[in-house]
Amino acid sequence: MPERLYLDHAATTPIQAAARHAWVEASLGWANPSSPHAEGRRARAAVEEARARVAAAMGWKGTVIFTSGASEAIQIALTRANADRVWVSDVEHDSVLRLVPDAGRIAVDGQGRAAALPEPGQGALVAIQHANSETGVVQPLDEIAARVREAGGILFADCAQTAGKLPLPDADLIAIGAHKFGGPPGIGALLVRDPALLKPSGGQERGYRPGTENLPAIMAMATALEAGNDWLEHAAQLRAELDMAIVQAGGVVIAADAPRMATIASYAMPGVPARAQLIRFDMSGIAVSAGSACSSGTMKGSHVLEAMRLPAEIADSAVRVSFGRDTDRAAIDRFVAVWRAIATDAKGRGA
Repeated sequence: MPERLYLDHAATTPIQAAARHAWVEASLGWANPSSPHAEGRRARAAVEEARARVAAAMGWKGTVIFTSGASEAIQIALTRANADRVWVSDVEHDSVLRLVPDAGRIAVDGQGRAAALPEPGQGALVAIQHANSETGVVQPLDEIAARVREAGGILFADCAQTAGKLPLPDADLIAIGAHKFGGPPGIGALLVRDPALLKPSGGQERGYRPGTENLPAIMAMATALEAGNDWLEHAAQLRAELDMAIVQAGGVVIAADAPRMATIASYAMPGVPARAQLIRFDMSGIAVSAGSACSSGTMKGSHVLEAMRLPAEIADSAVRVSFGRDTDRAAIDRFVAVWRAIATDAKGRGA
């Protein structure tokens, strides 16, 4: 039996060796960074050093607020921004849509890109993800940022999938999560262009996030970000080859005409439900998903594909494939071989 093949890096990717080492080193004898004694002051200095490293690695000139992950960063941005109205795109992550169910909605076109940005108005918060976690579609945030600011609004970008991979967009608030780029789970950050955009809550993190800072995880996150992204060019080549192989096998590439991340792709196998595909891939030793990790365990369809107004036979048969640093051509060939086998079996049964 061959080793299992992991192609679900958009859900979470393994911790980099250097980040794991940094976590272990920081966990040996660390103290509470808020304590006034020498040990606490050393821990505080380490937190601030890591804060500067994170900002430098991402080219960020504003404030970095450490959180327990991207979801908490999203929660802070959506509920504590100094805004009197919120707009969200129809393809935002579930963690966004759950927090602001009454927000104004921004429709997307058939490729999943924001189609018609409404006039947000003075004091509005506009939340549009940088890249979609299901399709990899990249939004034109720099163009959107200009329109939002011209109207006197605030742009918030969920960069959980793009942090450490793509340059940061021109946004006022940005959420990131370390476990998407090789850091540990349970740590992330909210990047804030101007602290005056947020209502403080008291406590740690300069009064914007109560709770003892997780120094070991913070050090590991900074180390993971500093590893760079020189592997992405190779990933783009592999994704292009996989796109072509899927089409040749009778599959459909979701949002094929849109700018997409090199590391995420969504493919439909018309006539074969996504859930059935996941079972076959898993039995063949391959880990992929249908939709984002937060919703793939449910029976509901993808709200992202629904918002793109894809035909049911496409939306119901789409699976997500996502690459990591170590994904190679052999992995792509293996995935395609199993894909073809599933499609051939389905045709034999008249599916």
